[in-house]
Amino acid sequence: MAKPNDSKLHIAMFPWFAYGHMTPFLYLSNELAKRGHKISFLLPNKAQLQLQPSNLHPALITFHPLVVPPVDGLPLGTETASEIPIFLTTHLATAMDLTRHQVEAILINLKPDFVFYDTAHWIPELALTIGCKTVCYNAVCAASLAIAVVPARRIYKDRQLTAEELAAPPLGYPSTTVVLRQHEAQALSFISFEFGSGITFYDRVKTAMERCDAISIRTCEEVEGEFCNYIGTQFKKPVFLTGPVLPESDENPLEDRWEKWLGQFEPSSVVFCAFGSQWVLEKAQFQELVLGLELTGLPFLVAVKPPAGAVTVEEALPDGFEERVRERGVVCGWVQQPQILGHKSVGCFINHCGFGSMWESLMSESQIVLVPHLGDQILNTRLLADELKVAVEVERDENGWFSRESLCKAVKSVMDKDSEVGGLVRKNHEKWRETLVREGFMSGYIDRFIEKLHEL
Repeated sequence: MAKPNDSKLHIAMFPWFAYGHMTPFLYLSNELAKRGHKISFLLPNKAQLQLQPSNLHPALITFHPLVVPPVDGLPLGTETASEIPIFLTTHLATAMDLTRHQVEAILINLKPDFVFYDTAHWIPELALTIGCKTVCYNAVCAASLAIAVVPARRIYKDRQLTAEELAAPPLGYPSTTVVLRQHEAQALSFISFEFGSGITFYDRVKTAMERCDAISIRTCEEVEGEFCNYIGTQFKKPVFLTGPVLPESDENPLEDRWEKWLGQFEPSSVVFCAFGSQWVLEKAQFQELVLGLELTGLPFLVAVKPPAGAVTVEEALPDGFEERVRERGVVCGWVQQPQILGHKSVGCFINHCGFGSMWESLMSESQIVLVPHLGDQILNTRLLADELKVAVEVERDENGWFSRESLCKAVKSVMDKDSEVGGLVRKNHEKWRETLVREGFMSGYIDRFIEKLHEL
């Protein structure tokens, strides 16, 4: 007779319409499907085309495309956050909420055991009528959830929070290290902005976590255990950890172009810089970035979106830059980030410390330099640079701008062989990487996670 934990689950996934959320949900789906569980994945039409190649178990993971309705203020045809500037995402949230009837019809037909969601705070209400359990799955660090959305934090609906209020950690916050500096707190001010019609980002996320049957976080006990315990205590909910849930090794080889280019340099000598799919730099800041990399004297590869006002990255480069760095520097758009990071010539990874890049940084053998942009990225950076001491953050002025000199200084501090800072972060990074790549570490988290779902 099969034990209850041997029975297979049917789980519906409904992440926020941003690739930084949909992709982690799909990584988790792949892990669950690998163990025989059935997944129904609800997502926008356009996203289905992009994510289909990453569906490793199409016999068990079925995509259910949604029609994203038009909304005033949202450019016609927009379906995902990567298509619009950040200040327009409130309209995308409104559009996501307007898919509620489509989602309800799909769920009524499917009758899943669980629905996993993140920002769709109305899912638990639907689940009650359908008779399934809900899990609020968070693909951001526990530190940011703990400081930004625990019930102890009060958001005043009639005004924006001051920098002092945002910077002050809530009562009982389990770290004196992973906190916002006052000028950085402004980057977290978006939590009190409208995110969808008639609801703030804070109220949306807090409601999503209050009404679920269990909270889940894409992290591990070893790195963020205290923050996870704090969240569970504050929300009076079970907190299930999935571990980092990184994708299985990509079978697609590195493009010949990059294999050939990287192959001409010494091992661990190339600086790789990537800032994710949403961050669009101002032209002046973009130029400081590439000039800072030129200043290091090291070979470098930069993969960023064209800066504001530019159609291509090439047209925004400083005068004479391409001629000066032609033999050792390349600036381009999208590249295969995991494969680039895995190349033996790459020795430093400059990134924005989005949660996916944070884990990729920890799993890589490269030195880590961080340039965060948004609130959760800043807290991820605090975790890596201040708490775990595995990375160096680029110094910035009170307006959040960095100079070519500060970028160069950060890179040199980890890449110079005789650097004390470089030696310290390398040693700490190696220790954490050994933990994360240990045989059974990742799979053990997923197995325990499934056990918790059965218990629920």
